[in-house]
Amino acid sequence: MSVPEDEERLLPLAQRWPRASKFLLSGCAATVAELATFPLDLTKTRLQMQGEAALARLGDSARESAPYRGMVRTALGIVQEEGFLKLWQGVTPAIYRHVVYSGGRMVTYEHLREVVFGKSEDKHYPLWKSVIGGMMAGVVGQFLANPTDLVKVQMQMEGKRKLEGKPLRFRGVHHAFAKILSEGGIRGLWAGWVPNIQRAALVNMGDLTTYDTVKHYLVLNTPLEDNITTHGLSSLCSGLVASILGTPADVIKSRIMNQPRDKQGRVYENILC
Repeated sequence: MSVPEDEERLLPLAQRWPRASKFLLSGCAATVAELATFPLDLTKTRLQMQGEAALARLGDSARESAPYRGMVRTALGIVQEEGFLKLWQGVTPAIYRHVVYSGGRMVTYEHLREVVFGKSEDKHYPLWKSVIGGMMAGVVGQFLANPTDLVKVQMQMEGKRKLEGKPLRFRGVHHAFAKILSEGGIRGLWAGWVPNIQRAALVNMGDLTTYDTVKHYLVLNTPLEDNITTHGLSSLCSGLVASILGTPADVIKSRIMNQPRDKQGRVYENILC
């Protein structure tokens, strides 16, 4: 049943444009979360690159001699060697990435859940639909956000390059986009997109699927109601599962994105070698 035009104008914006509103809200929430957690993301990327950098510097002996500092010591090392604010180096493209990724992912997931798949008669969203919907939503969102993810990873490694005496590649976010585009064309902005969408599919399968399943289980089988406690417990479980599933592909993605684009400097040809 259609709503008369005069009545539609009186509706809140969230009801008049539900998809656009969810995209904007997801983007705003992702921005706040990214600012709060970005130092952890930077530390993660540095640790993912550590083995590769050690091999390039020391050769095969690096497997024995390269120190593994761990998350806390790596973060403290960045503060001591580069400065406290360097914990947020690359945060601008990361925010761009999360706005595009989170907004695209949630809008796609909601559309698949409400329109394409639909809920069962008891208003529950079946597990197999959550799995497929979560993976498809992750693929769509991450493919759209790949250029910003590429710039984020490369800018996160700029501080390390400076300490190693290497020239900096970028003067800022927009220079990074322009340089990558000039050197590799449009395709260059999607370097590493295959492991990136594989990671996104795995993460979203674990994230969205676990969240819906755990929340439904808690509401039906425990005294908990559909409130902030239930949402918090569901989020903890979904985050843990998503991290476990997505980490291997995340390491591959980061290393492919950070390597030079020319054949002489390229280390990895594809996700297998």
